[in-house]
Amino acid sequence: MTEARPAPFFVGDDLALDFLNSVAVPWGRKIEWLVSGDDLVAWLEQAHALPAGMSAQLRARAGSRTLDAVASEARELREWFRTFVGRHAGRPLGRAALRELGPLNQLLEQDQAYRQIEAARLGVDDADDPGGHRALRWRSERRWQSPRALLLPIAEAMGDLVCERDFSLVRKCEAPACTLWFLDVSKGHARRWCSMAVCGNRAKAAAHRARARRHRDDRAR
Repeated sequence: MTEARPAPFFVGDDLALDFLNSVAVPWGRKIEWLVSGDDLVAWLEQAHALPAGMSAQLRARAGSRTLDAVASEARELREWFRTFVGRHAGRPLGRAALRELGPLNQLLEQDQAYRQIEAARLGVDDADDPGGHRALRWRSERRWQSPRALLLPIAEAMGDLVCERDFSLVRKCEAPACTLWFLDVSKGHARRWCSMAVCGNRAKAAAHRARARRHRDDRAR
């Protein structure tokens, strides 16, 4: 019987890194959350990267075979970006990194994104208006005319990570067997684990057992 698949992990504090974490080995077995096109649509919904109601339209407009092909592209994009992240994580990106980003720019130039003006929610802070005082604001939209448009919010998130974030804060969980990535936005940038629930508690338990063994060994001498 097929073992139930848990919900995806969103522990990266960044959409692009959460996308890398859409395949992981959290409990000693590989879990792939993007097996099919339906999986890709569901993952984007859970990541809040797909507008409400758009998934039904895309499923109706494109058959499962087409969506499965897009999911295959998504997995290839993920592993290409994993190589890039693994090569550069932990230090600031330099201009030379641009040479490696050609595939991402090629994908981004297919985007049909645009912006609209809308009324701001009074009293609600956002990154562009920390005081919540503006009456109007931008809202980003995208024309989802092709199933391949599912790749574009991911590509945009990768671009944001590369251009807007400090790559020296991109880190991999310190647990030896863990494959999860995160952006360390913690106070003092001291984060070590993907999450306390997955790896942090296991590390604490292992350290406690090691201390207990040392204590027993010292008493036995």
